[in-house]
Amino acid sequence: MSLVPLNLFVAHQGRSSRQHVTCRNRCGDACSRPAPNTSDNAYFGDIVAAMSRRSVLRATGVAVLAVGAGSALAACAGETSTAPSSSAAPSGEPLPGMRFESVAANTEDAVVVPDGYQQRVVIAWGDPVLPGAPVFDITRQTGAAQRAQFGFNNDFAALLPIEGVAGHYLLVSNHEYVSPQFMFYGYDADAPTREQFDIETGAVGLSVVEVQRSPQGGLRPVMGRYNRRITADTPFALTGPAAGSPAVRTAADPAGRTVIGTFANCSGGVTPWGTVLSGEENFHTYFGAAEGTAPADPARYKRYGVLTEPSELKWENFDPRFDLAKTPLEVNRFGYVIEINPWDPASVPVKHSALGRFKHEAANVYVTGDGTVVVYTGDDERFDYMYKFVSDKKIQPGNFAHNMTLLDEGTLYVAKLSSDIPATEIDGSGKLPAAGAFTGSGTWIPLLHSGPAGLAESLIEGFSAQDVAVFTRLAADKAGATKMDRPEDFEANPKTGKLYVALTNNDKRGAEGKAKPDAANPRNENKNGQVLEITDDHGGTSFTWDLLLVCGDPAAADTYFGGFDKTKVSPISCPDNVAFDGHGNLWISTDGNALKSNDGLFAVALDGNRRGETKQFLTVPVGAETCGPVVTDDLVTVSVQHPGEGDDHSLDNPLSHWPDGGTAPARPAVVAVWRDGGAIGL
Repeated sequence: MSLVPLNLFVAHQGRSSRQHVTCRNRCGDACSRPAPNTSDNAYFGDIVAAMSRRSVLRATGVAVLAVGAGSALAACAGETSTAPSSSAAPSGEPLPGMRFESVAANTEDAVVVPDGYQQRVVIAWGDPVLPGAPVFDITRQTGAAQRAQFGFNNDFAALLPIEGVAGHYLLVSNHEYVSPQFMFYGYDADAPTREQFDIETGAVGLSVVEVQRSPQGGLRPVMGRYNRRITADTPFALTGPAAGSPAVRTAADPAGRTVIGTFANCSGGVTPWGTVLSGEENFHTYFGAAEGTAPADPARYKRYGVLTEPSELKWENFDPRFDLAKTPLEVNRFGYVIEINPWDPASVPVKHSALGRFKHEAANVYVTGDGTVVVYTGDDERFDYMYKFVSDKKIQPGNFAHNMTLLDEGTLYVAKLSSDIPATEIDGSGKLPAAGAFTGSGTWIPLLHSGPAGLAESLIEGFSAQDVAVFTRLAADKAGATKMDRPEDFEANPKTGKLYVALTNNDKRGAEGKAKPDAANPRNENKNGQVLEITDDHGGTSFTWDLLLVCGDPAAADTYFGGFDKTKVSPISCPDNVAFDGHGNLWISTDGNALKSNDGLFAVALDGNRRGETKQFLTVPVGAETCGPVVTDDLVTVSVQHPGEGDDHSLDNPLSHWPDGGTAPARPAVVAVWRDGGAIGL
């Protein structure tokens, strides 16, 4: 996940400078480095006829909606549109849930919502979470205080109703990364202090906060019994095939089963049994070594973007577990899907190695009609892959202990896509050969089967089960998976079971020596991203797919909005997280809008002759990213991440003063939006 600040969209394109603060802090400036996937596996393999769509299995619903965060790159061209629009003109008013006036693109330092809607900050960086936490004072921060306060750069969010307490919820928020230039006055990147390190390690991880519906319609924090902070110091249990393997054993943990901390937590998901999943994404950026240090495992380090050079944050100066020379295997203990039980503040969170190790953007659960649990997750890197995990055991409603074992026993798959479109028709311009023509089929290739008591079997020749769990990317390379344009968030439509995948962008598609465009990734220098629609058999190994949106300026020839009239949609760029409302409409948050306006949250119709209609519901402040949307019947929440981050800006030279205004420093925060006296979009 890498965002280019608003005032740097054009300047950043194609550059490798490390001056871009968000890219440096979040992902190690990955967008300026070669993509770590150098495998030569085919992108589509043999071109085959698209399969007939299979019937969709029934999903069991989850009582909350939640999504997380993403990344981005650079600017976009504007062309006169020649792409076809819908053959049937839309009739009547917008679908239920989308009956609001679209917010215009803007560059305001504010959250902008439709007329008739209200918005208010729920909680912001530094606000108290635990009893005894001091009132936030940016000039008097301490590590101890931060561990009792809301963390920095909140991303994914979940709202879980508290049973028996009307209007009360648990808000669970990820804190993806820190931006010290925007946390500390006079920050010296070449010489960070021990105190700053202590604050930063307390500002990542997750927050669990009880919130209450306010009489005005928003949410306010409560100092409740469930409140908790999880940080870079919290012990985790490592489960699945990686647990105890030589690749994860360290001097501090010779058994290889207890990992200290989590960070780089991007998006996530909510399980039907009431726990929260979170993906560890750009974990590699937290580890470093002195210049000239020889990598312990060159090929594997390279495939995961691990560099034996000083890290951006220089945590290795203060704790040897972050020093690749002193503790070379510690990095292998990160990059997993974690699971926390927010209902028990004393519970030990888990890292599930059966779901593989890579840059997990999110993890979302679908339950089939027979109770099989399926987890979908994307690897948020240019030219990396889409995965799913299918449980061996069935969900047992009300049996929490049993359900907590479901993600440790099952089969991990990676996706390979095919299409019936001749390669000669995919010229990289993104212009569709015919409306809605980019369709195809696919296969889930098995990589790993995890059994009880950590027993596991590799399904890829030449790899042990432990190697597949810890070095999943290399196993997927050998399997011949399809390289995608940064697959971020997956979400299943609770009404249809169809999956929607945000593919944020890939400005290296079609570059010399890189993958050429294909039907699912149809554009060279893809700066605006697309949304893939998948009809999966969930528990099986086959699926069909099509492109719902090819994002960007509606006036450009290389955009497509499900066949809907492009003169009647909101421009959208760099889809990041996806969610659903109760009507079955898709909601998309964006990260790194390449159209030179602020990021936002959009609603998209999926049905009938309004399919593809896209309307902007809100925008976030200058320099910020829209993350973690939660959409209920009468409330929308979004995470506003890194407001005011821009090149040549810092806490000493601010770009934004949101949300407090005046001369106050910008603070990441969660915002609630509601309609005056009515339901969302009605």
